[in-house]
Amino acid sequence: MKTFLAEIRSALLVTLVLAVVCCGLYPLMVYGLAQALFRDKANGSLITATDGTVRGSRLIGQQFTADKYFHSRPSSAGNGYDAANSSGSNLGPTSKKLADTITQNVADYRAQNGIAPNLPVPADAVTASGSGLDSHISVANAELQLARVAKTRGLTKATVQSLVEKFTNRPDLGIFGDAGVNVLQLNLALDDYQGPVK
Repeated sequence: MKTFLAEIRSALLVTLVLAVVCCGLYPLMVYGLAQALFRDKANGSLITATDGTVRGSRLIGQQFTADKYFHSRPSSAGNGYDAANSSGSNLGPTSKKLADTITQNVADYRAQNGIAPNLPVPADAVTASGSGLDSHISVANAELQLARVAKTRGLTKATVQSLVEKFTNRPDLGIFGDAGVNVLQLNLALDDYQGPVK
């Protein structure tokens, strides 16, 4: 009986110590290091306007539909870019619904951007990602939307192109992944643009 109680006491003591270390000290240490070394990333990579208003996150896309904006990748997350409902469509490659959706998206994309029927459309312009929260589009997608945005805003293509290049993230270490354009940052920069117009 004495040995049994000693074992129980040891088990309870180990549980208490591990609870304090794993549920208290370790999370506080990680939080403190993240705030000290990676404050922007640890707090969601938020984009804040000059008046202090949070406009969004560099990591989560937003839906843009007006002609004056670059349009994001389609999203199946909730009602579109719902971070609380991140998901893909879960439709397989043999799904008729998926094929019909892509066909409609291609037709809409061509009409919105004045693209000839024989010109290929980038996959990210007409298909949703697995998370439904992509903040970037491909450079090819941005280049096909460039003329529409420039015309609607009364800007030169060169001006809009320079902003596209400014908000293009290159592959990591120059080789990992593809270049991508951050749509939210680009659209906010277009709204804030104070330079010459046509």
